[in-house]
Amino acid sequence: MTDNKMDHTKPWWGVMGPQEGEVLWQPEPSRGHVTLKFEPSNMPYDGFSSGIQVLPPGCMVREHGHKQNHELIYVFEGTGVCEIETDVYDVVPGTTILFGRYARHLLENTGDVDMKLFWVFFPPGLETWFRAIGKPGTAEETMPDPFSRPDNVQEVMEAMRCEKPRAQRILNKDKT
Repeated sequence: MTDNKMDHTKPWWGVMGPQEGEVLWQPEPSRGHVTLKFEPSNMPYDGFSSGIQVLPPGCMVREHGHKQNHELIYVFEGTGVCEIETDVYDVVPGTTILFGRYARHLLENTGDVDMKLFWVFFPPGLETWFRAIGKPGTAEETMPDPFSRPDNVQEVMEAMRCEKPRAQRILNKDKT
């Protein structure tokens, strides 16, 4: 990357290889890991953050919504389902999903291989969430044993202005 990241009067660019970025293992039910790519601490832009999330087979991103953020996801490997409010969509490589503010959503890997997602969160903040609930690691290491979300997860969700899940879900009601 360029070394003039804070000088807004000069050209800036960034290139990150597949193994570059901060890796955070995720608690159940997501498991897998997130690799933070570009976010305000490593670039001169404060309007978004981005990264890669790997969801192993049978794992999911729990239902939630965002009161102040939009989330864009591009699925580049794996298959699954996405529920937005009460609508359910099949997800395959090449699927692009945009969750606008307040749209409660969940994403589940129903396939046999890891689901890999590229995400952009604007304004930024998702990196704060992943750091608060995750454990530092590397993508090359073996996935750690399952672990739970931290005890203060509700406080973190409130600070991030997350929407709470609906009382009833359509998909996998046994995984709430």
